[in-house]
Amino acid sequence: MHVDPRALIRDFNAKGIGGKRPSSSAFIWDGEWDQSRGDLRRGSRYRFISDLDEHRDDLSQTERFRQYRSRLESGYPWSSYQQGILLDTEEKIMAYLRTYLGFLDDMAAHGFNAELGKDDLGVAVTRDGRLLKINRGLHRLAMAQRLGLASVPVVVRAVHRDWWERVVEGERGETALARVAEALQHTTPETRPGKRDPGEDQGPIEWPAPRHPDPCADGLS
Repeated sequence: MHVDPRALIRDFNAKGIGGKRPSSSAFIWDGEWDQSRGDLRRGSRYRFISDLDEHRDDLSQTERFRQYRSRLESGYPWSSYQQGILLDTEEKIMAYLRTYLGFLDDMAAHGFNAELGKDDLGVAVTRDGRLLKINRGLHRLAMAQRLGLASVPVVVRAVHRDWWERVVEGERGETALARVAEALQHTTPETRPGKRDPGEDQGPIEWPAPRHPDPCADGLS
């Protein structure tokens, strides 16, 4: 499916339900998970990408640079075992930040490339038939939101049992899957806060002007 990234602003936040997460191996999810939502507009990834964009001429002015330098000076440089990164010099910190800025600029020039990330942008369908962001890919989504891209591809990883049962109406097998596939074409992102959100709703933000990919970037006229 394709959605407007600036509409995909709510994600599943387990804090509102005691930190309990549905099984990632299950496609049908029970419980109140869809009532506990975060606001990606206020999330750390969007703030990080926006900060890089706004201070692109001097990345030492970003909040993230100050955080990493503070850890470096305290003798505990930031590291990521998964990424194989150790930011034990200011030069490495700057190089790390420039990498993310480079991803943003590449997306601005060429659009969203789903093949560049390790994981698809996953979403789950709530009991009301709305989409919540789940799992990984939040930095790439934040970049698409910052740029105001028209759409990004998402993959449905799970659905609420109430929605599933309402859609399939007791059918099984291929018939049930066909009904679900049809119903998914009418789902849209959830934009409202949930009843069990871990924090108060802070309202909308002002998005920057969209930057659409340049068709000439790929040699097209």
